[in-house]
Amino acid sequence: MIVKQLSVFLENRAGRLAEVIGVLGDAGVNIRALSVAETADFGVVRMIVADADKAHGLLKEHSITSAETGVIAIEVPDKPGGLAELLQTVAGTGVNIEYMYAMLERREEKAVMIFRIDDTEAGLKKLQDAGVKVLEPAEVYEL
Repeated sequence: MIVKQLSVFLENRAGRLAEVIGVLGDAGVNIRALSVAETADFGVVRMIVADADKAHGLLKEHSITSAETGVIAIEVPDKPGGLAELLQTVAGTGVNIEYMYAMLERREEKAVMIFRIDDTEAGLKKLQDAGVKVLEPAEVYEL
């Protein structure tokens, strides 16, 4: 149930993000979720792609620094307060969220959020035991 996330490290300059996304697009790699965080000097692009291994190889071929990280994808009720309810459940398990971001598409009447938690394996079990709907990787890559 652990999804592969690519983290790409980029210098903070005009056009650099377009270059990276272009490398993936030109090779037919579909981006399923994307988050960009920045400082004055560099940025971190976190993304879920349909084929992480292919994308990681392409980025390496183009001298673009990237790393794979394990994250989880959780269904969230797509209604006002839905995320708040989910976060209350997560808080009740004691699982610490390092960061999260939204998928680009919905799943039926649900939104999908990507979560990076501090102890992925143990946290995953706690969340499942609490009834949180965690998606299988194939479900995420094909959304």
